[in-house]
Amino acid sequence: MKKSKIGITLLFCLLVLFIIAGCAKKEEKKKVERVINVQVATVNTKTLRPYVETVGTLKPFEEVMVSAEVEGIVERIDVIEGSKVKKGELLVKIKDTDYRLNLRQTEAVLKQAEANLTNITQEFRRKEALFKEELVTKQQFDDVSARLEVARSEVERARSAHDLAKERLQKTNISAPLSGAVKEKKVNAGDYVRSGSPLVRIISTHPLLLNFSVVEKDWKQLKIGQEVSFRVDSAPGRLFSGRIRNLYADLDERTRTLQAEALVPNPKEELKPGLFARVTVFIGAPEEKIVVPINALLYEGTQVRVFTVEEGRAKERVIKTGQKYGDMMEIVDGLKTGETLVVVGQNNLAPGAKVHVAR
Repeated sequence: MKKSKIGITLLFCLLVLFIIAGCAKKEEKKKVERVINVQVATVNTKTLRPYVETVGTLKPFEEVMVSAEVEGIVERIDVIEGSKVKKGELLVKIKDTDYRLNLRQTEAVLKQAEANLTNITQEFRRKEALFKEELVTKQQFDDVSARLEVARSEVERARSAHDLAKERLQKTNISAPLSGAVKEKKVNAGDYVRSGSPLVRIISTHPLLLNFSVVEKDWKQLKIGQEVSFRVDSAPGRLFSGRIRNLYADLDERTRTLQAEALVPNPKEELKPGLFARVTVFIGAPEEKIVVPINALLYEGTQVRVFTVEEGRAKERVIKTGQKYGDMMEIVDGLKTGETLVVVGQNNLAPGAKVHVAR
C-alpha cells in the first residue's frame, strides 16, 4: 500500500514536470512567432516622362564691350551700371571740335578739286573739238587729257578724305549696338580715350542662355530642340522652360561631362544672368512605369531589396531599379503591379516573418 502511494506521487510529479515543460515550449514558440507591425502600399504604374537632372547657370544671350573708334576726351556718358538701353541709343559722346574742323577743311579741299576738274573738263572739250579739226597738235591734246586725269584723281582723293573725316566725326557719337542692359561702365566724363579703349559692356537679357552639363553616361540622350525645365531660388514654386540650342563638340576630360546650352525666353525679365538653376532635361515621351516610394528600398552593397506581404508573411524580393522620379523610384525588374509592398517597418523584417498591416 505504501509502495502504491509512492508510485502515484512520482507519476503526479512527472505529469507536473511535463506540463511545465510544455508551457515553456509554448512561451518560446510565442517569442519566435512575434508579429511585426508594418505599413504597406499597392505596387502600381504611373505615366512618367524620362528625364535627366543637373544644375546650370543663366548667362546673357549676347555680351558686347563697346569700344572707342576715335581718340579724344569723353564729353559725356549717358548710362550707368544697370541702365536699360535700346539698339542705336547714344551711350558716349567724345568731344568733336577737332573732327568738325577737319571736316570743314576736307570740304574746302573737295570743292577746290571739283572746281579745278570743271575748268579742265571744259578746256578738254574745247581742245578735243579743235583736235578733231586738226587745229591743235596731238601733244597739246595729250597734255590736257593728262591734266584731266590728274584732276579727276585729285577729286577722288579729296572726296575720300572728306568721307573719312565725316565718318570720324560720326564716330564721336557712340551708340548701343544691341538692346539690353549696361553691365559695366569703364569711363567717365573728362577721361581721355584712344581708339580701341573699352567704354561700356552691354548684355542682352531677352532671351537668356542656360549653360549646364551632363555626365558621360547621359550625353547621348541629349538632342538639339529638347525641352528643358528649371527652377531658381529667387522664384520659389515657379517653373521656367527653354529648349536646347547647342551641344559642345567634346566632353571635358577633367570632369567627364558634356556642356550644353538652352535658349530661354525672358520677355518680362523675371530672370537675370548669373542665377543658379536646377535643371531637368526631358529625354523622351511619357511612358507607363512601375514606381515605388524610395523609402521602401533596402540597400546592401550593390543589391537592392524590398519586402512584400503574401498570406500575412514577409517575402524578400531582390529588384532592379531604373530612374529616380522625385521621391519615387522606377522598378525595372522584381516587382509586378498589384503586389503588396512594405513601405514602413521593412528594416525589422526577415524573410517569412509574420506581419500585421497597420491601418
